[in-house]
Amino acid sequence: MSVTTTETLDLWDGQISTRVHRAGTGDPVVFLHGAAGLQWDPFLDGLAEQFTVFAPEHPGTTPGDPDGIRPLDHLWDLVLYYDELLGALGLDSAAIVGHSFGGMVAAEVAASFPSRVSKLVLISALGLWRDDAPVPNFMVMTPEEFVPLLVADQSGPVAATLLAPPDLESEEGQTAVIQSVWSLACTGKFIWPIPDRGLHKRLHRVTAETLIVWGHRDNLVKSVYADEFRQRIRGSRVEVIENAAHLPHLEQTERTLELVNSFLQS
Repeated sequence: MSVTTTETLDLWDGQISTRVHRAGTGDPVVFLHGAAGLQWDPFLDGLAEQFTVFAPEHPGTTPGDPDGIRPLDHLWDLVLYYDELLGALGLDSAAIVGHSFGGMVAAEVAASFPSRVSKLVLISALGLWRDDAPVPNFMVMTPEEFVPLLVADQSGPVAATLLAPPDLESEEGQTAVIQSVWSLACTGKFIWPIPDRGLHKRLHRVTAETLIVWGHRDNLVKSVYADEFRQRIRGSRVEVIENAAHLPHLEQTERTLELVNSFLQS
């Protein structure tokens, strides 16, 4: 496991305290996590073997600062906030990797501030909408309903981890549940009830070389959305990973890392 350091940045005129986790050496890569909160996992360990990885927690999801989401009223505030965060980190231009909700945010930043993003990786990204492939409202689902949409192997270790009952007898377990629910609430502010805030109108502005990674069996954001992103981002390419659903970087970590590392190093 990588040795990580954590710094706290006070942003948005001092109204938001954000933890940024950092590991590795080399060119900078910013990882934007999904809706349920940041977990440092083997995928980030693998990235940190090749790059300096910066993994910020979305506003409001940082433990101890639940009100951090309140100063941001809409998606444009969130995009401006991330421009501010990149500046505070001294990253005039960096590669950004985003998963799910984080992929949507990464795409919005790349469309709004093209020079900020040198390369863009979208993993199972939210942000678009097709009536023939609607994204389920996962904000109101139980784990038993939600996990089958996320994971291809229902009997595998990723599903087992996600479905493991929390230890509600311990303070740590209670805190973890509260933090996960609150993280969904904070990110849900920008995607509820459907994750369409007009991103399709802005994707033509993305100038960064872009890799789109999707799980073949994604039942949350179906793989047809990979082609939607490809058609709207000039020069982008799609890689669909077999035996993976919405979490290809966790279910097929080695293959996802191979694709992402190769792309970022090219």
